[in-house]
Amino acid sequence: MITAIVLVHTDADRIPETAQEIADLDGVAEVYSCAGDVDLIAIVKVKEHEQLADVIAGKLSKVEGVQHTDTHIAFRSYSSADTEAAFAVGD
Repeated sequence: MITAIVLVHTDADRIPETAQEIADLDGVAEVYSCAGDVDLIAIVKVKEHEQLADVIAGKLSKVEGVQHTDTHIAFRSYSSADTEAAFAVGD
């Protein structure tokens, strides 16, 4: 599974609507509204690199209210929650 963290700058008056529209897209696992330099952070999870372009450039960036995005591709996860979930199969 390929994970991309997408920093999303949006129109300030459409943050909730834009976040929900992004969350509803296939390939988007989670969307967070946050304080700081960006308005939203979207976690995109796909099986193949080619799908990143379909989800991010093809759909996410075209959602009404999205001004621009900055995408970071994850190489490895160090989350203890992910490790625990992997060993909890069958519990």
